[in-house]
Amino acid sequence: MVAFGARFTLIAHPEELSYVRLGAQEVVPEWALTDAPLVSVSATASETSVLCLTSAIPRDAVVRQQGPFHVFEVEGPLDFALTGLLSAIVAPLGEADVTVFTVSTFDTDWIMVPTYESARARELWARGGHIIKEKP
Repeated sequence: MVAFGARFTLIAHPEELSYVRLGAQEVVPEWALTDAPLVSVSATASETSVLCLTSAIPRDAVVRQQGPFHVFEVEGPLDFALTGLLSAIVAPLGEADVTVFTVSTFDTDWIMVPTYESARARELWARGGHIIKEKP
C-alpha cells in the first residue's frame, strides 16, 4: 500500500515518443521496434496502437500519429501490491490540465506527457516532493 503523500523518483528519458495507430491485426512495422526506452504494443479487435520513438516513424508512413511525448520512468522495480502510485503521480498534472498517458510494464510504470508540457510537469512533480533524475 502507498501512503497518502508518498514521493517517487521519476527518471526522465531524453527521447521523444509518439503513438501510432495501425489497423486491426496489422503487423507492427520493423521501424517501430527500435531501441527506445519504451516500446509498447496494444491490440484490440478494432486497432493496434504502438508507442515508439518519434524519430523512427518514416515521414512517408501512412499512419495516424499523436505526439511527441516525453517519457518518465517510475524508478523500480515496483511491487504489484502498491496502490495509489499512479494517482500520486498523475493527480497534480490533472489538476493543472496537463495531458498524461501511462503504460505499465512488469517492473514499473511509465508516464508520458506532451513534449511542450514537459517542463511544467517537472515543476509540478518537484513541488509535490517527487524527485526527477535525468537518464544519462
